[in-house]
Order: sequence, then structure tokens, then C-alpha cells
Amino acid sequence: MKKEIKNKKRLEGVIISDKMVNTAVVLVNRFVKQLKYHKYMKISKKYKADNPGNVHKTGEKVIIEETSPISKDKHFKIVEVRS
Repeated sequence: MKKEIKNKKRLEGVIISDKMVNTAVVLVNRFVKQLKYHKYMKISKKYKADNPGNVHKTGEKVIIEETSPISKDKHFKIVEVRS
């Protein structure tokens, strides 16, 4: 039985690799305020997202959404492409 996710995360990033079958690696950058010094820091993280049929290519800006686990590392799917 699959568990439903109520509040799904939506992240915006850039596809940096599409070499895997039905999978794209998306780089997400965000700014986080550091607690002690109140300085904003740039945080980068890579997510593996479902890309059925390898439709989306490297360099495209996309929005990914959290889903139930598709494989060991894949917990996101590509929802839409931003220009």
C-alpha cells in the first residue's frame, strides 16, 4: 500500500544530467539565513527526478514535485518546464 503525501514539496531547478534511463538529475539552488551571523548562504542540492521517455534535456529549467518513492534514490517527478 502506497503512502500518500499530503503537502508535496515543489522545487525549481536546472537539469544538469539526463544520461540515465527515465531519470534526470536536477540542481536546486536556494538561499538560507544562517542563524548565528544572520548571513544568507547559497545552498545547492541535487535531486534525481522521474523523466519518463527522457523528454526533458540538459539545461532546461524545471519544477519538480515530491512523490512516493519510485526507486532507491528517486522521490521526485518533473511537473513542468519553465523558460
